[in-house]
Amino acid sequence: MKTALITGITLDVIGTILIAYTALRVHDRVRKEHHIDSQVVREMHRERLLGLIGVLLIILGYIFQVVGVSILS
Repeated sequence: MKTALITGITLDVIGTILIAYTALRVHDRVRKEHHIDSQVVREMHRERLLGLIGVLLIILGYIFQVVGVSILS
């Protein structure tokens, strides 16, 4: 019961951190390079995947939190 709530909160936090991390990394890379080449594009694709995983974790976290709250009520 409480486990679902804790799992939901944890997944939400991990997802949020992943999205923030990917946004910061791609901006940092472009700032350092001052142009976008194939290596930057590859890194952007990889970071896009991490961002999508982050969104999925946020959604799963939300579901776990809703289930956890409804079970505790």
